[in-house]
Amino acid sequence: MLATLPLVTFDPDLGLAVLSTPNSVYAVRVAPDGSPRHLYWGARLDTDSLAALPDPVSPAASSFEADAAADELAPQTGARFGPAGLQVRFADGTRGAQWRFSGHTVDGGELRLRLDDRHRPLRAELCYRVRPGTDVVERWTELTHTGTADGPPDPVTVNRLDSASWTAPALSDYRLSHLVGGWNSEFQLQRDRLPVAETVLTSRRGLTGHHASPWLALDDGSASEERGEVWSTALAWSGSWRVTVHRDPVGRTTWTGGFGHEGLSWTLRPGESLRTPVYAGLYTPHGFGAAGRAWHDYIRRHVLPEPDRDRPVLYNSWEATGFDVTEAGQIRLAHLAARLGAELFVLDDGWFGTRHDDRSGLGDWTPRPEAFPRGLRPLADEVHRLGMEFGLWVEPEMVNRDSELYRAHPDWVVHSPHLDATELRNQLVLNFARPEVEAWAQETLDRLVRDHDVDWLKWDANRAFTEAGWDGCPDPDRLWIDHTRAVHRIMDRLRVAHPGLRIEACAGGGGRVDLGMMARTDQAWTSDNTDPVDRIGIHHGFSQLFPAQAMAAWVTDSPNPATGRRTPLRFRFHVAMAGALGLGGDLASWSDEELEEAAELVAQYKQIRPLVQRGIQHRVASGGSVTAVHYAAPDDSEHVVLVCRPSTRFGHRPAPVRLPALDPEARYLDPDLNREYGGAVLVHQGIDPRLPVGDYASSLIRLRRVGP
Repeated sequence: MLATLPLVTFDPDLGLAVLSTPNSVYAVRVAPDGSPRHLYWGARLDTDSLAALPDPVSPAASSFEADAAADELAPQTGARFGPAGLQVRFADGTRGAQWRFSGHTVDGGELRLRLDDRHRPLRAELCYRVRPGTDVVERWTELTHTGTADGPPDPVTVNRLDSASWTAPALSDYRLSHLVGGWNSEFQLQRDRLPVAETVLTSRRGLTGHHASPWLALDDGSASEERGEVWSTALAWSGSWRVTVHRDPVGRTTWTGGFGHEGLSWTLRPGESLRTPVYAGLYTPHGFGAAGRAWHDYIRRHVLPEPDRDRPVLYNSWEATGFDVTEAGQIRLAHLAARLGAELFVLDDGWFGTRHDDRSGLGDWTPRPEAFPRGLRPLADEVHRLGMEFGLWVEPEMVNRDSELYRAHPDWVVHSPHLDATELRNQLVLNFARPEVEAWAQETLDRLVRDHDVDWLKWDANRAFTEAGWDGCPDPDRLWIDHTRAVHRIMDRLRVAHPGLRIEACAGGGGRVDLGMMARTDQAWTSDNTDPVDRIGIHHGFSQLFPAQAMAAWVTDSPNPATGRRTPLRFRFHVAMAGALGLGGDLASWSDEELEEAAELVAQYKQIRPLVQRGIQHRVASGGSVTAVHYAAPDDSEHVVLVCRPSTRFGHRPAPVRLPALDPEARYLDPDLNREYGGAVLVHQGIDPRLPVGDYASSLIRLRRVGP
């Protein structure tokens, strides 16, 4: 019976591996030539039905590939002409692997398929994992040079090692959803018909990237927010990456992805292994909204470090002061932030070294004497006395030439010795792949947290890799992998060494937001653009993968510093309340009326925070420019709806907002109006959004289930 399927099974006689989730099945069959090939990914089928599916035919069987089944990780050999997820070169110039299947292991929800090259000392393990209660399938690859120390010393050059290849079923058409953007315009959702071609999504920057995200979704072009089959994947990697989607002329669509980009190579010597990051995927028959909710649930259960801990209402001083920070000025802002109900005060850039502007000081992580003559301890103590936690902005991966660190260690930067170094934002990148640089960063950050009782680190990274080299290293392209892994390790160690410490991911805004970073941080700074109108679209794209509790959203000044747009304080708050609320304006310039209104809205957010940060999110549109985000308690007991309308047209009243997540058989009370509704009315007819007249209108609607 379907209900009793174990998480993972493998039938050696059939070569059939089956991974079962609550609402889907993923199946692989090992072909006679030893290559595991995709068999099925979709709605649940029993094992007998899967076993009866036609045997997959090798792409190597015919150069025309009409009936070929896609490899789970395609090598370069045989009549395979699509993108290869594994590209290797041996010392004699031979490229590609030819596998024989050499065994499997099943350990609870984890499956490993072991492949040995028929002719060379090379082994690949294709790894799969499913976890109880989630529809996500996690996949990764481990590649090992199986030569021994007393054998031939020839290395294997790895030009490409993807985490996994995925296959969509035969559909009438294909549509690709992905996220594009740039600085101040991150997470813009793009939906396009998938061309019959290879479509490459990538970052060559050493960071996940503002311009693209390693998340995608495929459907047949007819899926909507609440209906239709969707296949979606996301890579847990915070450095350069590449995903290639291949729709071939005979109706097959596959995609393969992993760390690194074209032009890189890594060396494996006898006994060495290379493990890829996890590439996760899920299937749903219930549209993009269900896909997003499934990702949110997975991230809360298995990715975020402390999902049940409230994300605090923070105040960040950057937009109030820029680099002009002083102890007295920061203490004044801290008092104002505490008055509004902030729970965390974050001192941003400008507090260290000789940091008067962005031309100097990076790398010298000691308090700037003229700004903090007594050090940071008096500010930290006052922030704590006010009942708030204390946070610091840091950018440990970067250095200015005008710094004591660079003068002492110019060889620590990422550079190619025979090329001129490009400076971006007057910065160079420190090579964290070097053990001594990783050790310096670990000790420096540990000291900062310990000596100043830091509760929160905002970890920024404001520039990409350029002229990336590693002088003297025999395998210099390893820096593209090892730098990112060092960042991950440092974050992991800091959290162990300082229980309670929280970290916010930041990279010039949302330039490094991915499942790998989310596994080590509590939330991500979504964008340097805090304009609420622009943020509606940014939040919509972010929510395709990530839950609201991981989305930092600030209320800042009007006119907005990025766009110059003037918007009401209430509208700015309602947009930011859709995530982890923060404050970032120059509070010293706010009127008493604005401060009083802001304090009331912060208090209101704290009342709804459990639903926003841990509820089930539904994205709702009612037509025109009206959008809404609906957060539902898992037991249907409480609901919050945040409605926004950036612009209006004369004579066009906003349509009722339908709430399909409600139970049509139940009744709901609006406690603010003391009005009761039938669930069927709210599901099918909708609720009046109660928007004020004019542009930049917003409302917050609360509902409580009262029966039956």
